[in-house]
Amino acid sequence: VQLEESGGGLVQPGGSLRLSCAASESIFSRYPIYWYRQAPGKQRELVAGATTGGSTNYADSVKGRFTISRDNAKNTMYLQMNSLKVADTAIYYCNTYVPAGNHDYWGQGTQVTISS
Repeated sequence: VQLEESGGGLVQPGGSLRLSCAASESIFSRYPIYWYRQAPGKQRELVAGATTGGSTNYADSVKGRFTISRDNAKNTMYLQMNSLKVADTAIYYCNTYVPAGNHDYWGQGTQVTISS
């Protein structure tokens, strides 16, 4: 399974971006999905997650500003990011984990830079 991200870029503080992650196979409907990020000099952190049943969870730092979602028909997951802050600058990665076979799938990462 290949995951391909898109949608990163440079925006000003207060702006919005929507990240997309397309899978090469129909996988997002069957397993939980996650977005992580890694800022320079910091460890990778979990930003948002969603179960197949629709339950979501968010890092405290992004609650109320970010929304994770999926479109199973398109094999695509999203991260809508609003009210962006300089502290949101990082490389963002999509992820899903398949317990059978212990497969941990990652996208290649997309750079998000918030700067005035």
